[in-house]
Amino acid sequence: MNEKDGMGKREQYRTVRREASVELVIRRSRFIGHVAPVETEEEAQAFVERVRKNHSMATHNCYAYRVGDRDQWQKSSDDGEPAGTAGKPILEVIAHRGLSNVAIVVTRYFGGVLLGAGGLIRAYTDAAAEAVKAGQPALMSLHQAVWADIDYTWYGKLENELRTAGVLVGETRFTDRVSIECLFPFGETEARKNWLIDLTQGQAVLTSGEARYIALPLPEEAG
Repeated sequence: MNEKDGMGKREQYRTVRREASVELVIRRSRFIGHVAPVETEEEAQAFVERVRKNHSMATHNCYAYRVGDRDQWQKSSDDGEPAGTAGKPILEVIAHRGLSNVAIVVTRYFGGVLLGAGGLIRAYTDAAAEAVKAGQPALMSLHQAVWADIDYTWYGKLENELRTAGVLVGETRFTDRVSIECLFPFGETEARKNWLIDLTQGQAVLTSGEARYIALPLPEEAG
């Protein structure tokens, strides 16, 4: 693999770290919000179907998802609730938080009390928002792996410099030499390569690895 693997991909997007669910009881109705990170529309649909199967006795399983490098796949469903009171509010939670590659299903077990349109919108919004919190919002940042192959005499210095510079390090391999997997923000790859070469006085042999997304804390959550 080489740096071309990251070409055409957005450098950052917001999503959730993990699949999660939360339950709210609102005027005797149970609202269970389910959220999952997804990579494709097929994954989003599979998640929706899995929740539906697990809650086949529920009154409603309303959902929304937004997927794609340009958020080109978006869909929502009220699943029998009054039009615009469930799927759209869930999708608006996703949009308002700037999330991508995420699917949310809100399951409702009717408790016998009618909520009205406004009450339904608030209930589905709250359940979706709490599900997002439980899923741990994160910033997915595209990083390029660059393997630095060095002699053992450079290992201590390079390891210290990488740590001081805040560089993410993946795997380290020890053979007759040391190979360190450095993970650089995609747009900084060339500059960082030159930095590695200067740092090791041209002794490091650099090889591009895989470009992949790494979950980082959102700016407002950092620190």
